[in-house]
Amino acid sequence: MDGLELLKAFREVAARGSFSRAAVTLGMSKANVSKYVATLEERFGVRLLNRSTRSVSLTDAGHLLLERSTPLMEMIEHTQSELQEHAGNPRGRLRITAPHGLSQGKLPGLIGEFMSTYPDVHVSLHLSNRVIDLVEEGVDIALRLGRIRDENLIVRRLQRVDLALCATPSYWSRRGLPKKPDDMRRHDVLTYSLAGTTPSLPFEVDGKPYSVQVHSRMDANDAAPLVGVALAGLGAVCVPMLMAQADIERGALVPVLKEYMPTDLWLYAAYTQRRHNSAALRAMLDFLEAKVSQGPAQPAPRPAKRGARAAATAPA
Repeated sequence: MDGLELLKAFREVAARGSFSRAAVTLGMSKANVSKYVATLEERFGVRLLNRSTRSVSLTDAGHLLLERSTPLMEMIEHTQSELQEHAGNPRGRLRITAPHGLSQGKLPGLIGEFMSTYPDVHVSLHLSNRVIDLVEEGVDIALRLGRIRDENLIVRRLQRVDLALCATPSYWSRRGLPKKPDDMRRHDVLTYSLAGTTPSLPFEVDGKPYSVQVHSRMDANDAAPLVGVALAGLGAVCVPMLMAQADIERGALVPVLKEYMPTDLWLYAAYTQRRHNSAALRAMLDFLEAKVSQGPAQPAPRPAKRGARAAATAPA
């Protein structure tokens, strides 16, 4: 039996001076109210109420419990009210983690728009390219780029992510344009160090992932410096299109092997619980889904893929 329920029953009897009137207020039988108070007395090992056929009065111990429990019950009621506010109205602290690369795009503006829409929500943004344990580090939402793998997380897909394998025109002129994924084995590649111990590039052949080990000229735990070194003509880099788009559009970088780029990479929001989430968390998920997922649901047409046999036999 819940100790708070016992305490509420005792306080109601003390306030009403009657088990019958307390029972009406609490919406339970008089017998249950009497049982609750008796259970509380048994737990404390002291009589709390003097009972007679006509009246009920507090003992000294009852007066002490009533006095000491008042601030406790007020705190509980206040906390319950605040929790209900959290559940019903977006407010409080919302902890979000995202990779560094997203901070160079629309994310800061989106967070600013969200905060203007929900002024009672405080956003704590932690930028990290490390995949963290959301429960262990107390994170509400993780924004991630890549394949969706962790079955212990609940995921909202926000936007499919295109990769761009690119280098400067001078680099391709000097080293030769690749015609198939395996051609990248003879190129200098600027690689992402968090992707694994063996440098490799992700491709897709016959609708399946196809990984090619490459020679890493440089590695970093963030894509931005890799793009900078690629612009110096020192190698090829494979990054989300959003990070290379401006350089590609102005001709500083030239993408290759577009038909072999993976199609199962996503920008997605991951969280740990489906039920009893705060209103702030639900509001942020809905906001991101509405803002980031705007536009065509289907990806734009991509060049036709060649099969594994063609990829293996095409001339270099």
